[in-house]
Amino acid sequence: MMHTSSTTRHEAGHDRLADVSGPSDACGPSGVSGPSGGRVGRICRSPLGWMLIGIAGVGAVSAATATGPGPVPVLGAAVAVAVYWAVMRFVARRPMPEIARRGAVREALLGGGIGLGFILVSALVITAFGGYSFSWAGNGFFSVVASAGAVSAGAVVTEELMFRGLALQALERLFGSRAAVAITALLFGAAHLANPGATAWSALAIALEAGALLAAAFLWRRSIWFVAGLHFAWNATEQLLGIPVSGNTAKGLLSVHVSGSGLLTGGSFSLEASIVTVLIGVALAVPMFVLAHRRGALLPRQHVAR
Repeated sequence: MMHTSSTTRHEAGHDRLADVSGPSDACGPSGVSGPSGGRVGRICRSPLGWMLIGIAGVGAVSAATATGPGPVPVLGAAVAVAVYWAVMRFVARRPMPEIARRGAVREALLGGGIGLGFILVSALVITAFGGYSFSWAGNGFFSVVASAGAVSAGAVVTEELMFRGLALQALERLFGSRAAVAITALLFGAAHLANPGATAWSALAIALEAGALLAAAFLWRRSIWFVAGLHFAWNATEQLLGIPVSGNTAKGLLSVHVSGSGLLTGGSFSLEASIVTVLIGVALAVPMFVLAHRRGALLPRQHVAR
């Protein structure tokens, strides 16, 4: 990474977040003339406007494809990226370095390595304290791996586009990066309250270990591929180990046997509600925030583009 002055780093971060203006006032490429079209256009191009439009579009794709058979979730992820691109291009009218193809594989692999290590270390610590033990499940290797990969890819890409690509980036324009992280982390935790075995503690745990961690990862790298890689490795590894993913049980290569304190094991919600995972997740998030700050990627409210 090149060394630059603090002012240069801040301007670079600000430029990445600046809106791109265009000739049309409407919520699309063609435009609508007159005062009414202008008002509609300003509403749509506002951070809350394009955030809600994008979340509705990506969410609809997720709802239609997330539980589909075979490669359907993966195809849904590709469609969700296209919807995100269209909303950012024609509604928000801003650049999209976060989904740039250049360096996408490198970012995804880097994030994936961190996610893999995160889950393996968390599971190992819980196992060392007697909370988990594992046995071979005998569910078939290739079918389980293919299913885990497809389902995880579909879920994490759509979630990252909605929570980090749309919500985080829109809210940091309004309130600054730090407030945006807090808001999206709490929303991410609340979104998991409908999962099997969810409690107030599990929602708070998800907010801290996942909402804050993934937000920090995005602010550090400004890449959807990085956070999607981290999130994908997290979910896929957990499923392959036979551990329920945020309370959702699916066939894995192994079967997990749980014993001991729910605070250690996560109880019925499983790994994400373990104090071990929360502490490790927070420990990973802190240096990412520090690195993001050093790169000038954390925007205070008074410098946020509107």
